[in-house]
Amino acid sequence: MCSAPITQQVSLEDLFAVSQVISQSQEWKPALDKIVRLVRPYLIFDNLVAYRFDPDTKSIDVIYARAIGRGKTAEADVAWGGNIASQVISTGKSSCVEPPKDQSQDRLRMPYLLGLPLLSSKLPLGALILIRFGGPHFTEEDIALAEYIAQQVTCLVERMHWQQINDMVEAQSKAMKLQEDFIHNITHELRSPLGFIKGYTTTLLRSDAKWNKSAQQEFLRIIDQETDNLQELIENLLDSARLQSGQMKMDFQLVRPDALIKDVLQRMQAYHKDLIVKLTVEPQLPPIVGDPRRLAQVFENLLSNAVKYAPASEVYIEVKKEADCAIITVKDHGPGIPEQYLSRIFERFFRNPDHAMKVHGSGLGLFICKQIIDYHNGKISVESEVGKGTTFIITLPLALKNPVKSEEQT
Repeated sequence: MCSAPITQQVSLEDLFAVSQVISQSQEWKPALDKIVRLVRPYLIFDNLVAYRFDPDTKSIDVIYARAIGRGKTAEADVAWGGNIASQVISTGKSSCVEPPKDQSQDRLRMPYLLGLPLLSSKLPLGALILIRFGGPHFTEEDIALAEYIAQQVTCLVERMHWQQINDMVEAQSKAMKLQEDFIHNITHELRSPLGFIKGYTTTLLRSDAKWNKSAQQEFLRIIDQETDNLQELIENLLDSARLQSGQMKMDFQLVRPDALIKDVLQRMQAYHKDLIVKLTVEPQLPPIVGDPRRLAQVFENLLSNAVKYAPASEVYIEVKKEADCAIITVKDHGPGIPEQYLSRIFERFFRNPDHAMKVHGSGLGLFICKQIIDYHNGKISVESEVGKGTTFIITLPLALKNPVKSEEQT
């Protein structure tokens, strides 16, 4: 395809503005929007499409598309240049395609297409397609200007490509850091109860010492408590793995949330004598559809967190109806959670660094809570202010609006 110097109709100011957009924009899509507005007065087109080429799968995907002119009101029916995109990516050369002369007079069925390769060091990154419906055909001056624009778009696509690689590396680095933290935390959490169990068991088995009944009972109580901690850790690990793999099975049935919470409170207060909970329930609250065992696990976890992180605080639980949902809030007046950690509080293995070495835990409890609530088509969120306390808000659809899931769905 022959080229000619860029048409003199294009001002140097606008060409410079295009290069500025490329060099200064942080986001590639808004940058393309700006470029479209800058060049369309000189390079008239109805549609503009950018395709990206995947060298691994040999496939092309649309990454940007704008219908501006005559095809704007019929976007689903107009041409988007997929065939010519494949051609210019394959050949690495610009190409024009014009409709047959005897084509229908409907302009939307008479696309004039200009395909331009997006090349980086002669390697194909994708293609830029310009489309005019009903003509006129693309002149040599049009093609020269379009090739210049394609070179600029190539810079954006390259930047997008490297940004995606950078994001992937950062995500992998974050995942590795989480795994390292998890191994460190789990090692500590396993050693601690095992150390107590082993130490007190060995002490009781010593033949050269005699312990009175009170001391024996205290040793056995510690062994029992640490065994519970170890069992809780193992169960959390198993539940986390099941939830991640989608293998967690739910036994959905009609559940009264107020009755469920009262049962949980009775068990928790029998174990934690200092736990004080004030429960407020809206009268005649409709039931929800849920797995009572898994929902109880959620409330036990939230109350356990209050015991661990806000031991001197009363806990306030409110159950009420809003629209078609049950709203359950669990509030304490403990130390609170710093704002920078709130967005991560439900992440797997995440623990508040301020408490990680002071309070036992695996960073799985709140992750499991969120997954269970998600299984119930509900939502869980957190609000907190340092020095004033933390509130967890759970929203669960009421029974009339919450169809029971089958085991296959869970």
